Amino acid sequence: MTTHPLADIATWAETPGPSGIPSVCSAHPIVLEACMRAVLPTPLPLLIEATCNQVNQDGGYTGMTPQDFRDQVFGIANRTGFPHERLILGGDHLGPNPWKALPPDAAMQKAETMIAAYARAGFTKLHLDCSMGCAGEPVALGDHQTAARAARLAAAAEAVLPGVLPSALPSAPVPPPVYIIGTEVPVPGGAMEALDTLEITSPAAARTTVDIHRAAFAQAGLTAVFNRVIGLVVQPGVEFGNHNVIDYTPTAARALSAARAKLPGMVFEAHSTDYQTPAALTALVRDGFAILKVGPGLTFALREALYGLDLIAEELHPGVRPISLRATLEQVLLDHPAHWQSYYEGTPEEQRLLRHFSLSDRIRYVWPDPRADAAVTTLLEMLGADAIPEPLISQYLGQLSARVRAGHLATDANTLLQASIETALAPYIAATQ
Repeated sequence: MTTHPLADIATWAETPGPSGIPSVCSAHPIVLEACMRAVLPTPLPLLIEATCNQVNQDGGYTGMTPQDFRDQVFGIANRTGFPHERLILGGDHLGPNPWKALPPDAAMQKAETMIAAYARAGFTKLHLDCSMGCAGEPVALGDHQTAARAARLAAAAEAVLPGVLPSALPSAPVPPPVYIIGTEVPVPGGAMEALDTLEITSPAAARTTVDIHRAAFAQAGLTAVFNRVIGLVVQPGVEFGNHNVIDYTPTAARALSAARAKLPGMVFEAHSTDYQTPAALTALVRDGFAILKVGPGLTFALREALYGLDLIAEELHPGVRPISLRATLEQVLLDHPAHWQSYYEGTPEEQRLLRHFSLSDRIRYVWPDPRADAAVTTLLEMLGADAIPEPLISQYLGQLSARVRAGHLATDANTLLQASIETALAPYIAATQ
C-alpha cells in the first residue's frame, strides 16, 4: 500500500525538513498557478483543497465536480511543470452543509454522494464536518451525532477506493485518504462582524472530540480507518472579519498547544489563518498547528493586483475598453446578492466598499462568472507582455515596487499578477520550513 505523504506529519517537527504545510483553499486557476510556482523550488508538497460549497457533485459555486477540479489542477500543473507526485488534493468541510435545508437523511445522502465523488477522483485529504444541523435540527449538533455522521461519511469514501489520478501508475497507486475531524468556531470563511477576541478550543474539548470520533468509527467497523485520522480542526485564536484580523497569541493558546502531546499521531489544523503576520504563522507551526489553511487571503491578493492593473490599463490605454474590470465586477456582484448581501452590513455606500475590499473577499465567489472572466482576459490581453513603466507600478502595485526596483521582477502584467499572489503565500511557506 502506498503511504500518504501526510501520514507522518505529526513527526515532521522532530526531523529535518518541513514541520508543517500550507493548505491552499482556492479554485481560481491564476491563484493555483501562482501557488505552484511558489512551492516548486521548496521541498514541500502542494496541498490544494476544495470546499463542499465550492466543488461538489452538483457543481458548487464554481460549476465544478471533484473530477473537474482535479482535472483543472493537473492541467495547470502540466503547464507550469509542477510534478504530479507533489500534488495533494483535499476536500474541506465535507458534510451536509450545502444541503442543510433538507431533512437530515436526505442531506446526509447528498453528503455521502459528495465525499464518494471526492474520494473516487483521487482527493486524499478529507475533512469530515457534520457539525451543522439540517432541517428540523439545532443549528449545531452535539459531539456524538456529529461523530456518528462523520463515520458514516468515512465509510462512503472508503467504499469507492482506490481513487484515480491522471498521474497514478499501477506501481504507485493513489494512497488511501487521510482524514481531518472537528470544526472551528465561528463558521468557516471569515466572520461577518468586527472581532475583538475569540474563544480558543479548550484542551478538554479537543480530547473529547477525538475520543468520541474514535468510538464512533469503532462502532461503524472503521477502527483501522481511524488510524488515518491525522488532524483535528481547532480554534487557536485566529480569525478575520470584514475589516480586521485577530492575530495568534501563543501565550493564550499554550494549554491547547500542550494538549497535542496527548493526541499521538495527530496535528492541529488551523483555519482562517489568512492575513496572519509571518511571526504569527511561524509560531502557529511551532506550537503544533501544522496545517495552515489559507484561501481568501490569496484571492484578496489576486483582486488587489487585478484592480491595480485595471488602473494601469486606464493610464496606458484610456477609454479603449467600454467598461473597466472593477465596474464589470460591480455589475456582477449586484446581479448576485446572495454571495455577499447577508455578510456585509451597513449603508449602501459601506456595502459597496465591502463588496470590493472586505478581507472576507466574498468577491471571490463571482470570478467564475463569464462576464468577470472575460473582463480579466481583456485586461491581461490589453497589457500583454509589454513592460509596465515603474512609476505606474509604484503608484498602483506599490507592494511589488521594491522588488521591481531591485531587478527581481519583470514588469509585464502576468508576472506582476503572479508575484502578488506568491507574495501572499510566501509567509506560509517560510513558516512551515
